[in-house]
Amino acid sequence: MVAYNPVLRGKWTIKKFNATVINDIWPEVLFFSAVATMVTFVSIKTPHSLAISPQLLTVLGTVLGLVISFRTSTAYERYQDGRKMWANISIVSRNLAQMIWIHVPNERLDKQQNKVQTTLESVIEKKTMINLVQAFSVAIKHFLRGENGVYYQDLYPLICFLPRFASTTATGTGEMLPLWQASEDGEHPYDHNVHSTIPEPSDDDTPESKDRPSLSPAPSSSWLQSIGKRSTKSKTKAFDPEKALASVHSHRPLKPARNPPKVTLYDYIPILLFFKWIGKMFSRRIDSVRGATRNALGRKIKPQLQESNVPLEITIFLSSYSAFLMRNGLIQPAIAASITANIGMLQDTMNNLGRIATTPLPFAYQAHLRMSLWIYLFLLPFQVFDSFKYLTIPATAFASFLLLGFLEIGSEIENPFNYDLNDLDLDSFCLAIQRELQEITAHPLPDPASFIFTPWNQPFAPGDRRTAAELVRGQSEYGHAENDENGMASIKQTLLRSWRHTDDLTREAR
Repeated sequence: MVAYNPVLRGKWTIKKFNATVINDIWPEVLFFSAVATMVTFVSIKTPHSLAISPQLLTVLGTVLGLVISFRTSTAYERYQDGRKMWANISIVSRNLAQMIWIHVPNERLDKQQNKVQTTLESVIEKKTMINLVQAFSVAIKHFLRGENGVYYQDLYPLICFLPRFASTTATGTGEMLPLWQASEDGEHPYDHNVHSTIPEPSDDDTPESKDRPSLSPAPSSSWLQSIGKRSTKSKTKAFDPEKALASVHSHRPLKPARNPPKVTLYDYIPILLFFKWIGKMFSRRIDSVRGATRNALGRKIKPQLQESNVPLEITIFLSSYSAFLMRNGLIQPAIAASITANIGMLQDTMNNLGRIATTPLPFAYQAHLRMSLWIYLFLLPFQVFDSFKYLTIPATAFASFLLLGFLEIGSEIENPFNYDLNDLDLDSFCLAIQRELQEITAHPLPDPASFIFTPWNQPFAPGDRRTAAELVRGQSEYGHAENDENGMASIKQTLLRSWRHTDDLTREAR
């Protein structure tokens, strides 16, 4: 199948344009094109020629091209590794959910209280732990985006029931467990009476009418932000996956599940930030603006990855549940070993994702490469003028666009976990895991005999198209194969005939 061309497919919108690196490199391309224009007109309109020998052009261009290629390929390798790690999270989450849902029994005896645990209690227990498996991927998403704490609309409902204090009688903040202590901000102290004042449901308390914090950006006088505000509101009304989660009480406002930086005019014209910075210098108001997405040179500011123990705490609770199952003999040793191995894979994946997010290329390498490229592009029109004349201007512009573009692409995809349009869609990954886990828990776990020996099943097709119910109920030539050698021989002949028919029917004549 031929892959579609992303450049020609669909309409060109502002969002699609912003996904390219054109809006990031056009000031530099414009600058080097201006240098080429100056060299061209000075050399042609005046008796002074600015041309120099092009002997170093080939050697330096080859070396610089190889270094830029290495820079881009290294960044893309990190991009691919990030995607592989998220695929591992999806696989391990499914495995854990299946083992907990299928292999942990519903009928059991509580040895500690010496009573039989009801099926309802067992199902609630298993579903709760599967919700913790889902919470792990959400916690990893916020961790990679530098969003600390647990008070998010897509995370808090999944873990709000976990213990907050080291003992049931503890009340001080200093006795909070690490999972909750790291989320405290000092502005919203924990309400210790929250568990004793559960709100009663009302007629208007439905998922559709549930009041949630607004996801729209703050009001602004910028026409560009107003456009983003309107589009965000319309999208929120049509798509709100947090409604699929539990409606729980929180003593502090929950942050949105997705909180990308605001889009401003500076994202489309980054060079304006330089003039804004100059104006602040002259007015002596050089203050750090919280929430800025670009620096004074127009470069995107990557969010700092904060230390978070939320994913680790979730794996600890999963490990303690596995230990509980093994201690009470509720699962077989092979299943227990598999659960332990999958929890270890979650921790290994968490470490690998943190390594990708916190280990960029050394600053010295990046700075030297960019400065070398600037010097090369600055001297390029001086070296090619004798051969290109007026074509020096478009040639320099194209070379600047090509080399600076690849360098900027490597810088953008180096950390693929943020909100840039070229980053991995972590939200869709988490939602896909949520759907898969819900599908697993929707499985009824029936007795295999209830669906195997039915009129819908033809196990020996195409050699024998009789249903399983007919084979078991009627007097077939197979008999009781477990005791009758002739019957087993007939089954083998039928299976062999099925193989021959399948081999003939599935090979296309050429």
